[in-house]
Amino acid sequence: MGTLLDVLFFVPLAGVAAALLRRRHLSETATVLSGCAVFGLALAAASAVEHGGTLTSADRWLHLDALGAVFLLATGFLYAACAVFSIGYLRADERRRDYLPFAGRYFTYLNLFGWTMVAVPLMNDFATLWIAVELTTIVSVLLVALDRTDAALEAAWKYVLIASFGLGMALLALVVLYAAGSGPIGLAHIPRFGSYLAAARDLDATQVKLAFLLATIGFGTKVGFAPLHTWLPDAHSEAPTPVSALLSGALLANALYAILRFYQVTVAVSGSGFPRHVLLVFGTLSLLVAAFFVLRQESYKRLLAYSSIEHMGVIALGVGFGVQLAVVGALLHVINHAAAKSLAFFGAGSILRRFDTKEIDQVRGAATALPWSGPMFLAAALALSGLPVSGIFRSEFQIVSGGFARPDYVWVALLVVLVNLAFFGLAWHAARMVLTPHGKGRPRGETSWWMVTAMVGALAVVIWLGVSVPGGLSSLLSSASALLGSSR
Repeated sequence: MGTLLDVLFFVPLAGVAAALLRRRHLSETATVLSGCAVFGLALAAASAVEHGGTLTSADRWLHLDALGAVFLLATGFLYAACAVFSIGYLRADERRRDYLPFAGRYFTYLNLFGWTMVAVPLMNDFATLWIAVELTTIVSVLLVALDRTDAALEAAWKYVLIASFGLGMALLALVVLYAAGSGPIGLAHIPRFGSYLAAARDLDATQVKLAFLLATIGFGTKVGFAPLHTWLPDAHSEAPTPVSALLSGALLANALYAILRFYQVTVAVSGSGFPRHVLLVFGTLSLLVAAFFVLRQESYKRLLAYSSIEHMGVIALGVGFGVQLAVVGALLHVINHAAAKSLAFFGAGSILRRFDTKEIDQVRGAATALPWSGPMFLAAALALSGLPVSGIFRSEFQIVSGGFARPDYVWVALLVVLVNLAFFGLAWHAARMVLTPHGKGRPRGETSWWMVTAMVGALAVVIWLGVSVPGGLSSLLSSASALLGSSR
């Protein structure tokens, strides 16, 4: 089965190679095929490990267990959905003078970004994991700056500065963890996840706790944990909308995955008390910041960016509760958030193409102007707010129920209050954009059915996971929860 991982790892590079030829139809076709192939292979790989098994390549550099498979599924789905949406989104720009060079750069970077994000959950050790996360930063900066406007370049530069600081902290975490294992495992060891777990009883607990704290701060800058979240609203706002969906649903989640690998070792060495409380603090702080900024946003892309910070905080709290029900809910939330946030950003992209503005107050009657995309954008906002029938409601309900089971009443109360604040802000802004009367003279109709198709696919996943979680996915989530040392 190691061959499956090898194919999965290299498929996006075929899309990169095709895009480099700068032939539009070839680039579009190759990108969609690469995205769909990655998603299909991710489903196959997840099925192979759903009952606690693992896949490892022959050279042992690639490795996939249940925890990695959860994040791989989210990434694979987003890659495929964004590939489809991007065709319609870019074709709306065909009249720009530099369209062909721009489209060539876009599809090249998009597939390269997909490759780096697929690589993150496939890495088998802390060193290559750090390298993969660093590569996601480099490529995503190129995508944020793709439009080459002053605002885009400023956002990309801000992203580079903050992310570089964070990844420097994460590298220091790796050094500290390496030092903790230099005696029990051996100074010349490759820092594989399994080696640290096997030697957990012999590792110095203080060093491991320090490594986890540094990793949470470092990778947390990429997750969007407050207070080092300030790059995120600017980057999400200025990046092309399909890229914003990838940043929100996959990039942030993959950085959180890196933290969870450190969390896994820390729980095995010192118990769950310290790492749980670290995640509870960062999750609550992120929720607090996001909830109030959601209420006062003027740009709908920045609104969705702060919503991403909110949901990363929800996931951190779910893992921090440490109870199996809550941890399973947090891992399910990774997939639910990827689907719901991609739907929201796709809707934002359709609105941007029709109204040519990012300002909330300048968008009215989106349901009339965009008879498919407008209502689906509102549905995405309601799903992100945690309304019943959406997958987000199911995963948040599991997280809250798990919090009461420990019990962590104060943290659960903060979670419920802050999530409801964000709900009012997100639902209010989206409803004004979609349901208010349509301005006279505004053209009506969808920009592209490619865009609508991608949105329908994302909406189907949002509703499907709200109504029922497939048995295979439920088994996968339970196995991943067990890897994080959750208690019943």
